[in-house]
Amino acid sequence: MSSSLRRYLVTRALMTIPMVIILVTLIFFIMRVLPGDPIRSQLGPRVSEEQAEDLRDRLGLNRPLIVQYFDFLGDMVTFNFGTALTQGERPIRDELGERLPATIELTIPAITLTAVIGIFSGAYAAKNRKKTIDYIIRLLSIVMSSIPIFFMGLLFQIGFSVKIPIFPLSGRMDTLLLTTFDSPTNFYVLDGLITGNWPALWSAIKHLILPSITLGLALSGVFVRLTRVNMIEMLQSDFITAGRARGIGEKRLVYKHALRNTFIPILTLLGLQFAILLAGAVLTETTFSLPGVGRYLVERIQLRDYTAVQATIGVFAMFVAVISLLMDVLYAFIDPRIRY
Repeated sequence: MSSSLRRYLVTRALMTIPMVIILVTLIFFIMRVLPGDPIRSQLGPRVSEEQAEDLRDRLGLNRPLIVQYFDFLGDMVTFNFGTALTQGERPIRDELGERLPATIELTIPAITLTAVIGIFSGAYAAKNRKKTIDYIIRLLSIVMSSIPIFFMGLLFQIGFSVKIPIFPLSGRMDTLLLTTFDSPTNFYVLDGLITGNWPALWSAIKHLILPSITLGLALSGVFVRLTRVNMIEMLQSDFITAGRARGIGEKRLVYKHALRNTFIPILTLLGLQFAILLAGAVLTETTFSLPGVGRYLVERIQLRDYTAVQATIGVFAMFVAVISLLMDVLYAFIDPRIRY
């Protein structure tokens, strides 16, 4: 590794620290100026003022704001996250540990499907520019981007769960299997594979198919258009013209040389979308009743649960920072000119 690359990677890694601190600081103070009382949300509107004050004291909400802020930062550094205000003072780490695997299991196949459909369809449309197939692919990409995720999910549920009962309607696993299924990591697919519980594994996969397809198709339209635009520009470049003059096959020029040189803007968007999905595919999780972090965050915001919202968004910020860092590292290896 060259010194310039090493210096770039260290600088880029250090830049993620203030980014995360700024984000969690904004969330900390914004949550405290929003209307609503988490104590009243937990105990109910008829609770006495003495009971409410007692709970505020136990949860530390009566301490000075600056003390609460530094305690929160200390919890984030140690990955403690504190306790949820509206879940019987349950540790937030346990809550996220149960819900984050569901979101990750949804995100990985969805973003993979998005990349495969978006990149290769966009490249094929660019290769056949202004032909019928190009117009069809562009039209479909616009349709996929325009249909709301929840509506597309409902269509898939009606078509493939109600009318033609091929896939489950909602949830992560069949109820009967779930009662006896041992899942120490809460990654149902992984645990089913490790333990050799094939019925549970197949059930977990079946429950992921419709939400993954829904999310993957909804995001693929953007990648189709992005890939097509960059590929058209790349196919008109001098080195592609020189390759054609040397007799290099069109498929090799398109899918090996041109597509490879369009990866940086595609990877940028792909990394951002992956980070956003890890932050919670709220509409998809709600439509298919998946207990992921997206639904968890919405529920905690509605209850004004300060600590849970702060911790969840802090985790999201860490994911975004880490994935952005990994994307920048990947850029540096793909294109040696990137050393900013």
